[in-house]
Amino acid sequence: MDKYIVALDQGTTSSRAVVFDKYVKKVRTAQMEFTQIFPQPGWVEHDPEELFLCQLAVMKEAIAGAKLKPEQIQAVGITNQRETVVLWDKKTGKPVYNAIVWQCRRTADLADRLIAEGKSEMIQLKTGLIPDAYFSGTKIKWILDNVPGVRERAENGEILAGTIDTWLTWKMSGGKVHVTDYTNASRTMLFNIHTLEWDDTLLNMLGIPKCILPEVKDSACVYAMTDPKICGFEAPIASMIGDQQSALFGQACFNPGDTKVTYGTGCFLLMNTGENAIESKHKMITTIALGLNGKIEYAIEGSVFMGGATIKWLRDQLGIISSANEVNILAESVSSSNGVMMVPAFTGLGAPYWDSYARGTIVGLTRGANKAHICRAALEAIAYQVKDEIECMKDDACVDLTNLKVDGGACASNIMMQFQSDILDTPVYRPSNIETTVTGAAFLAGLATGFWESKHDLESVWEIDRIFNPRMKEDERIARYAEWRRAVERSRGWVL
Repeated sequence: MDKYIVALDQGTTSSRAVVFDKYVKKVRTAQMEFTQIFPQPGWVEHDPEELFLCQLAVMKEAIAGAKLKPEQIQAVGITNQRETVVLWDKKTGKPVYNAIVWQCRRTADLADRLIAEGKSEMIQLKTGLIPDAYFSGTKIKWILDNVPGVRERAENGEILAGTIDTWLTWKMSGGKVHVTDYTNASRTMLFNIHTLEWDDTLLNMLGIPKCILPEVKDSACVYAMTDPKICGFEAPIASMIGDQQSALFGQACFNPGDTKVTYGTGCFLLMNTGENAIESKHKMITTIALGLNGKIEYAIEGSVFMGGATIKWLRDQLGIISSANEVNILAESVSSSNGVMMVPAFTGLGAPYWDSYARGTIVGLTRGANKAHICRAALEAIAYQVKDEIECMKDDACVDLTNLKVDGGACASNIMMQFQSDILDTPVYRPSNIETTVTGAAFLAGLATGFWESKHDLESVWEIDRIFNPRMKEDERIARYAEWRRAVERSRGWVL
């Protein structure tokens, strides 16, 4: 009887499940959006129960659509939105508060205070991270400090905390296992990426009891069995990995210097640095890329907060497009942005600026500007932000970028990928399978359970759909990038 891997991709705006066969081909996919909660400007939350039920529903839908029998499921793999955190009651399993999402800026003041107190260097040396509201640690502290009774219950061992991989595994196992992997742990600002332990100094700094945190393991191993009463089948949960690290693996970026960018809700760039944890000179992140077979690999990472979410803003808030694809049609209808520049700093700016107080701007507007120019400026803004980070990563790792592998839904935009290649002066490789995040999780679960034997199995099925080669002249490239940097300065420090 043929066996299959079921991979779960729990993202920022939707949950997906994909059934993979032995040839790493997608047999069935199911996807569902869930509610985005914005209690105050700059705050972003999810309902943890809705999030789990949504993920459970699409998993069952994909399995049913593939007509799988329970015994045909070899393993389940999980990849997830990182930094988003949940705290819940150990006995009842009920969340004590909504999940605080990675995009949420409510703890910006706390991050600023850590910087003012001179804690930045210590935090970066231990975690590879820059103090910022982006990471999970300050979010956990906020819940402990602001939800009545939770801190006392946490100190008494009655509360559990975790990123979304931990929450899903705990729920799917029937509350039997409280675990995370190295990649997700490395995003909390509480985990020492060199000693591979929850760090007492960092925990004490934020007042977080160690007892609420999960056990940390490799990204590919059998953590637990699914509870058949909940999931409808029993199979090993055999991979847990943060979405961006999963995309790096799914892109077959196995060697130092290999680089990918995922164009999702945000844009996330990772450069594999192998066994070397390189400290960035440009406020980039040093992170764990993978824990596999007892070995740790590292990466340099840059984060763009508003990638595909910028296109969604054009649709849902501005109302100038009715579908995501319409942005490409409009952008292609004009030869340029007509001098319009957009800086989509709706939730601040990530690396290399790390400005929580920047806000979105559109500059260069004239009476001749129309919605097509704004759409083109939005796509170009995503590519400009990626260039900001690529330049820093190249300098940190002392390497030249020979090509860039891309994935994620927004990389389907030919006009944006061509501009990305132009502004980088680098070939851009788009694979046939642009959903590499969920592929990485599937492959790791298969490796952990003997479904696949080695990384070579993934390399052999990675195929190029299209290569975008640079066409822009050097003087134009320099001038346009300088104009972008001027526009960024207009957006910075807006909230005083």
